[in-house]
Amino acid sequence: MEIHQKYDYIIVGGGTAGSVVAARLAENPNITVCLIEAGPTDDGNPDILSVKNWPNLLGTELDFNYSIEKQARGNSLIRHSRGRVLGGCSSHNSCIAFRAPDYDMDTWQQLGCEGWNARETKRYFANVFEKVYIEKNPAINPVSQAFLEAGQQAGFDLVTFNTEGEFRQGVGIFQLNTQNSIRQSSSQAYIHPILSSAKNLTVLTNTIVNKLVLDENNTAHAVETDTAIIAASREIVLCCGTFDTPKLLLLSGIGPPQHLHEIGIPVEVELAGVGEHLIDHPEGVIIWEAKQPVPAETTQYWEVGLFSNIFPASPIPDVMLHFGLVPFDSNTVPSGYPTAQHGFSMTPNVPRTKSEGVVRLRSADPKDAPMIDFRYFSDQEGYDEAILLAGMKLARKIANQPALKKWIKRELAPGIEVQNDQDLSEYARRTANTVYHPAGTCRMGPIHNPLTVVDAQLRVKGINHLRVADASIFPSMVSVNPCITCMMIGEKCADLLKRVWG
Repeated sequence: MEIHQKYDYIIVGGGTAGSVVAARLAENPNITVCLIEAGPTDDGNPDILSVKNWPNLLGTELDFNYSIEKQARGNSLIRHSRGRVLGGCSSHNSCIAFRAPDYDMDTWQQLGCEGWNARETKRYFANVFEKVYIEKNPAINPVSQAFLEAGQQAGFDLVTFNTEGEFRQGVGIFQLNTQNSIRQSSSQAYIHPILSSAKNLTVLTNTIVNKLVLDENNTAHAVETDTAIIAASREIVLCCGTFDTPKLLLLSGIGPPQHLHEIGIPVEVELAGVGEHLIDHPEGVIIWEAKQPVPAETTQYWEVGLFSNIFPASPIPDVMLHFGLVPFDSNTVPSGYPTAQHGFSMTPNVPRTKSEGVVRLRSADPKDAPMIDFRYFSDQEGYDEAILLAGMKLARKIANQPALKKWIKRELAPGIEVQNDQDLSEYARRTANTVYHPAGTCRMGPIHNPLTVVDAQLRVKGINHLRVADASIFPSMVSVNPCITCMMIGEKCADLLKRVWG
């Protein structure tokens, strides 16, 4: 195929970070930017824009809805929802908005990511909050209020999340990137306000990139779709997410040589870390039937939560607990547990998981979904399992407080007969879900580390003019919902490009 179009920059993936990168680069009227998104636009679609409707987007044509490989110690039935729409997962999630804790960002610096500590990323978070409206005190449901009171009765302080520089245990109301119940995704906040006026920004939706085109000097200079080759005179930025960014690199011959040989793809650049270091926030689920109907008023069903320290040596909270106004039974009913019309759930999760999985290709066909193996709860020291078990016990403790206990008819899953640690852990792992926060498969780090994929400037090792900006670069997991952190990465990536190219 001949080159059909040429731009200064190509951004592959119009998701949470990609929309930010494209919009910021397009602020310079003297350069041209092409943003390529596999799914449709979100603009004007009330099903997407109404944050309360987010559960109904799961498993639709707007969702890649990836399955995972069989898990030895976890739940093999987990489906990983990934937004197939402009705005990516920020157009598809529950809009819980957190600034990454200082501890987590300073950890990135300690892992060899120069310039990514809390002090130096502060301004990029500030840039996000200037663009993205955050509801700091959204109205909450009476049962959510009962959860807050129960948390305080259990000894937790009522806290305000996103207090700058402070991340401590406590119970509180989630801040949301919404305005008047309309989601403030990266596409809504960054792309749509400028699209009619930014003549230098081209957005191609429903367009899948099959591979990168490298020249003899290993310079990435174009991308190949089903119908065209689109060239970039400056740089290409991959923002396809934790599963599809490594998939695209592997399809392009960039990755572990042995795997590429097995699939039958010629090796262009040996890069052992591509697809490695897959991390997540795995969560357990406890469900209660309510004594009376749960009031229908809600912003997005998961309005409040709690952080707690399980291990005394932990510098910051090591369990996060979301409270849901629904019986979250998608992974319990298939295992034979009862459900109810009216109920609520708690989902304790492991904020800084130690288990690591892998993403690989199933075949050389770009249309095949990637092979995703999280290897949940496989860390040798048993840290993830210990946190999950403690979180399950904590959830029951909160439920047993007077404020919430008066709402409870019975525990549906696992049921009060499940009490000893072995049985409770087995239940938690086998019916576990994900908080939909995969990360780490193109990890950022020091250039000498053989498993590093991108350096601290987000440049892919061994390739010129190619960067990655999405959750796949996480060198370690952040302890909170990561959507705002991904937007921050987009802000910093755009700034790094501007420093080089002007």
